[in-house]
Amino acid sequence: MSGHFTTHACDGDHHRHHDHHAHHHHHHGHGDHSHSHAPETFGKAFAIGTALNLAFVMVEAGYGISAGSMALLADAGHNLSDVLSLLIAWTAATLSRRQAGGRYTYGLRSSSILAAFINAVFLIGVLVVIAVEAVHRLVEPAPVPGGTVMIVAAAGLVVNGITALMFARGRKGDLNIRGAFLHMTADAAISAGVVVAGYAMYRTGLLWIDPVVSLALVFIIAVGTWGLLWESVNMALHAAPIGVDPVEIEHFLRTRDGVEDIHDLHVWPMSTTETALTAHLLVPSGYPGDQFVADIALALRQAFAIDHATIQIEIDEEVPCALAHRH
Repeated sequence: MSGHFTTHACDGDHHRHHDHHAHHHHHHGHGDHSHSHAPETFGKAFAIGTALNLAFVMVEAGYGISAGSMALLADAGHNLSDVLSLLIAWTAATLSRRQAGGRYTYGLRSSSILAAFINAVFLIGVLVVIAVEAVHRLVEPAPVPGGTVMIVAAAGLVVNGITALMFARGRKGDLNIRGAFLHMTADAAISAGVVVAGYAMYRTGLLWIDPVVSLALVFIIAVGTWGLLWESVNMALHAAPIGVDPVEIEHFLRTRDGVEDIHDLHVWPMSTTETALTAHLLVPSGYPGDQFVADIALALRQAFAIDHATIQIEIDEEVPCALAHRH
């Protein structure tokens, strides 16, 4: 008998439906998926961070205008970008918890990838504006009260430092939390740079210090942001997430008992925190049973952090899988 056995397997309880037609036999099982809890954990951090930064933007912009300091205005602009980026990331984290339904069979998990991309693009845009302004101020220096700049930027350093610390814990597991953390760390660095520039201007009266420090900081932040942009684009293109090697996974699946061949292996990110996999395994000795597939799914989760594994078992080489010819 020829047949295909498709099993969406995880250890835990199995809900199965049988669909018999033309030698095809499908099993579907669902169990305990390990889902990210970024929204629950970081909702408070997003709320506090947004409120703190919004309040500080208004204070800093006010002082920037009254003191005629482009450095403070640029820093305020960058802080405003952070408020927006926090709101984007917060919205994505909330949307990614929405249940699947209708046309969105995965739910809105992928919104977190989109948010990380928007976040990176927005920050690069802000950096360009700051860089252009810094170059303009190198050409046409303007007098700035260094003491005021120093005090206001020091307050910004405290606000951004506190916010960055709130996100430090989650930055490894979620691209969005990392985006928020990068934004806040970048802002703390900019504020520290502006403090130093303010002090140097206060002591020496040299006007070129401020724009030179601004340009140096723009470069440092751009390097970090480029990584975030590149990773979010790769996720949007369904590239296997960083740290998940499809070659290793293929080797792992090929070495399971009874598996003679493997094809149509796909590994892709469902969100900034969750990974999915599908694969077709040729097992000529016959369907090895649900436990075989459940064990593979558990091993994939433990070894490769794959949350959703769908394995199709094929038992007859003479009946080629339709998908095999497309690759």
